[in-house]
Amino acid sequence: MKIQRSFSSDEEVGTVYAVPTPIGNLEDITFRALKTLETVSVIAAEDTRNTQKLLQHFDIPTPLVSYHEHNKENRGRELLSRLEKGESIAVVSDAGMPVISDPGYELMTAAIAADYPAVALPGANAALCALVGSGLSSDEFLFYGFLPRKKKEKEAELERLKPLSATLLLYESPYRIKDTLTMIKATLGNRPIAIARELTKKFEEYTRGTAAELLDWADETAMKGEFCLVIEGNAGDSEQGSDLWWSHLSVVEHVRYYIDETGYTSKEAIKRAALDRKMAKRDVYQAFHIDQ
Repeated sequence: MKIQRSFSSDEEVGTVYAVPTPIGNLEDITFRALKTLETVSVIAAEDTRNTQKLLQHFDIPTPLVSYHEHNKENRGRELLSRLEKGESIAVVSDAGMPVISDPGYELMTAAIAADYPAVALPGANAALCALVGSGLSSDEFLFYGFLPRKKKEKEAELERLKPLSATLLLYESPYRIKDTLTMIKATLGNRPIAIARELTKKFEEYTRGTAAELLDWADETAMKGEFCLVIEGNAGDSEQGSDLWWSHLSVVEHVRYYIDETGYTSKEAIKRAALDRKMAKRDVYQAFHIDQ
């Protein structure tokens, strides 16, 4: 067991600070974050070009080094050696809270393993902003981050998340938002969803509706900006009776929906429809391939 006293009087001990930076509005940075960025020996940044703009805006001369997915091992060792010399380090991502779907985890854990203080500052975070503004329950929530890009892996993760009662928080790019909404509707059902984009920026927007309504919206809207999806959790009895999104479809139409709308093969579509309807796959196969 180890106890960290983050603010001990020993000024010779190197400390690594996770410092949140604004996700859009520069006014969202804290006084403490600015002071930390000014006083550390070096700032480890996901993209030094982005962070340099922030430092120039606030007239902070602290030197920058890059720290990202592709150099984290070598640069991490360099940064640990600076901690050994008593230097302190700030780690920042391009925007928001480091470590949360952004670089910083390995550096923080390496510092902790080496008995150096690892201090997290509070600040801007897109997922929490989206949750608070969504209108959906915040009593229990799960932050997932980005779903896998590959279709089958994405579907498997949604299936795993499906039974959870917690509100789900996802990040998604504008290039995949339509496909993700389609798969959410097919896998999780027609749940209430809030989509937040361009948070804290001039064009901040919340779009709230069911999965079906948001799919219609996505078809008519140019997808720009960074997206956070807030999805209502499994309500337990929501999959009973006529509230089911597919309740008005015949078995054949149900299978055809998965083929036409999600690109599933007929085999995959039959399996999915059988799971939805709690039917044997052979019965769905019979209805789709033989009886029609």
